[in-house]
Amino acid sequence: MHFVVFGLTVSSSWGNGHATLWRSLLKAMSLRGHTASFYEKDVSYYADTRDLWTPPPGVRLHLYDSIQDIRLDIMRELASADAAFCTSYCQDGPEASSMILESKATIKGFYDLDTPVTLNAIQSDGAVPYLPVEGLGGFDLVLSYTGGRALSDLQTKLGARRVAPLYGSVDPESHCPVDPMPEFRGDLCYLGTYAGDRQRALEELFLKPAAHMPRERFVIGGAQYPDSFPWGENIYFVRHLPPSLHPAFFCSARATLNVTRRSMAEYGYCPSGRLFEAAACGAVIVSDWWDGLDEFFTPGEEILKAQSAKEVEKALALSDAELRRIGSAARERALEEHTANRRVVELESICEGVLASVPSAFAA
Repeated sequence: MHFVVFGLTVSSSWGNGHATLWRSLLKAMSLRGHTASFYEKDVSYYADTRDLWTPPPGVRLHLYDSIQDIRLDIMRELASADAAFCTSYCQDGPEASSMILESKATIKGFYDLDTPVTLNAIQSDGAVPYLPVEGLGGFDLVLSYTGGRALSDLQTKLGARRVAPLYGSVDPESHCPVDPMPEFRGDLCYLGTYAGDRQRALEELFLKPAAHMPRERFVIGGAQYPDSFPWGENIYFVRHLPPSLHPAFFCSARATLNVTRRSMAEYGYCPSGRLFEAAACGAVIVSDWWDGLDEFFTPGEEILKAQSAKEVEKALALSDAELRRIGSAARERALEEHTANRRVVELESICEGVLASVPSAFAA
């Protein structure tokens, strides 16, 4: 198949979770014999923080200044696309969606990597900048990074006709056990961009345990943390890490914390890419709880759940041998069920289902 994607970014992982996901998916597409084009608006804050990512064979990255200036080229490519998707937070979402819907692409789709954010914005504001004003009813397929009740809400609130979950994933060649690095050493680490609606959970599950365990070392890696962030004396900050250093970061601490944005957690079935990346590295994951978490990892055996500082401290009190056992089990589960290759196989099956359900619509 030939895929065409209009997305936020794949060239820079700074301050976003989209790039790493797309890099692993595009690599898996390439390995399975597909080709793809990724269209990304060339904005300064990503141009200044690119990670020197090289597209795999058969994949092209198109950086553009104005989508209208390359409209003719886009429409020519869409005419030969087996599947075309616009994604959430695409800089030119409405325009890209309009081009897809006007095109001769066989499957016209939208992939929402931020479904709860989208649905909450519709509820409160009535409009979302990256969506077509008429909603999602024109697409043959709407994919969602979030499952559960979010799927039905995409239908009832945004008119999606056919929806399917396509969860996060990991590239096991990029995320695997590696030697620890002294500068990342800690008892608990957390990797994530600052977000206001994660702060309350981060305070309970990271900052409080750090305050209660002053002799232990806690490490945060990420971007966009404000000057007002309540740092502690035993909390160490590592500014934005390129993806190449994520495995060493995860492998340098006894455990790593997963904290979900509140809007995502309220919907459930919302595993972040970081969850699978840490698991593939054999890291011991301590995670906040949301509906559906146990569909991806078994609590107590492959992941440790925590809703309070005491539960985090209890997890850190486990022996090194027990933590290694849990991390090893998480890695086995990730490699079996949550790789990018597995997601691309799922995507192929979803696309086949779309074609089979309305064959006359694609007879041409």
